This record gives sequence, C-alpha cells and structure tokens, in this order.
Amino acid sequence: MTLNLFTTVAIGFRNQLTASLGHFLPEGTPTLLIPILIIIETISLFIRPLALGVRLTANLTAGHLLIQLISTATIALIFSNPLVSSLTFITLLLLTILEIAVAIIQAYVFVLLLSLYLQENT
Repeated sequence: MTLNLFTTVAIGFRNQLTASLGHFLPEGTPTLLIPILIIIETISLFIRPLALGVRLTANLTAGHLLIQLISTATIALIFSNPLVSSLTFITLLLLTILEIAVAIIQAYVFVLLLSLYLQENT
C-alpha cells in the first residue's frame, strides 16, 4: 500500500507539478513558515494511509475482542446458570450482527478516504 502511495504521488508530481505542490503550501503563507509547512504537509501526506490502517485494525480488533469475551462468558455459564448463558448467547448473536455491520462501514470509510487522499495527488 505504501509503495502504491509513493507511486501515485510521483505520478501526480510528474503530470501536474504545480497542482501537486499547491497542496503542500497554502496561498498567502509567510516566507518564514514555508520550509516548516512543506515538511509538515509531506509527513501528513504519507502518514494518512498508515493512520487509516491503524484505525481500521483497532476498530475491528476491539469488536472481535468483545465477541471473544462474551463467548467465553457464555461457555463458562452454560452449566452453572443456563438462563444467563442463554441471554449472553443472544447478546453474542446481536453483537455479531453489529460487528458485521461495523466491518462493512469501516471498509467503506477506509476505501473512500484512501481514494480521496490518492485523488488529491493525481
């Protein structure tokens, strides 16, 4: 993914140098801030996909961890308290449906933001 980002940025610079550089430096920037702003914007450009990946991983891992904890509780309670075990199982089923919806939404947001970030540089 990072290699594709570098390639996309390089193609953007090759095809539209002025427009690509325009993203790094807003109009009316004071002269003393220009080098600092270019460094910050360059780092921001390459950190965005990494931050999206970390966000996607954290959201999906949290849901899977919660499902694991509730399923362990369901199995632990099955012989000692079948009624509570049944309620936790129903909660587990509902949470699984919710987790599937969250996974679909997260994938959509990931692809949408990544395509917007890459479109900005091509």
